[in-house]
Amino acid sequence: MRRKSNPCFLTSPLLETIPGLVHGFGLKDCRVRDVRRADGREGFRLVALDQIHSDTIRFFSRASRIPRPGDALATDRPRILVAVKTADCLPILLADPARRAAAAVHCGWRGTAARLAEKTVRALERKYGCRASRLRAALGPCIGPRCYEVGEDVRRAFREAGLSPRDFRPRREHPGKYVFDLAGANRRQLVGAGLKSRNIDLVSLCTHCRAEFCSYRREPAAAGRQINFIGFEGR
Repeated sequence: MRRKSNPCFLTSPLLETIPGLVHGFGLKDCRVRDVRRADGREGFRLVALDQIHSDTIRFFSRASRIPRPGDALATDRPRILVAVKTADCLPILLADPARRAAAAVHCGWRGTAARLAEKTVRALERKYGCRASRLRAALGPCIGPRCYEVGEDVRRAFREAGLSPRDFRPRREHPGKYVFDLAGANRRQLVGAGLKSRNIDLVSLCTHCRAEFCSYRREPAAAGRQINFIGFEGR
């Protein structure tokens, strides 16, 4: 991850290689106005959803002022930044350089158990003619595998969904509890959906450990949300 000239968000070296792509993973002090001013790119419109920890995917195709419920938002329109907000959950940014389509995905454990990352890849293929093997993905800062403690109910939900238990490790000091690798589980989903490993950029920054990020686990009553965004310039 790199910190751009605008100091309030980070970028992916992998996504930076795509011409005309604008993206970023915000720090906790990053605001919408900072995103719009990034690198002098005024005129972009930022669009977000009412996030509900679901597997609902939305597509932005025309102007609308009313946020809609969902946890993944995609577009192929230029100068639109699709965005998700996070505070320990995993933000995933997807881009197809050929189709100039992009998506922002919000994955907590529920979205991961519902295979939201995989379903978003399939939705991009159906809606925009994208190819999974051509997609680039950046997995942003989230709560790390040493800090994300969950109960047996979460592990059971993954088992019932047919997902691998390998991302859960027993926490011996807390019987009945596990630490969960949220980013690792979603990376495996993307590879399983057809993305090439070399086209996935994984950030190893834990929002729970690092004060520059919002963390619901660290301060539930006071936690804000960081904004994560992606979109293409006009041709």
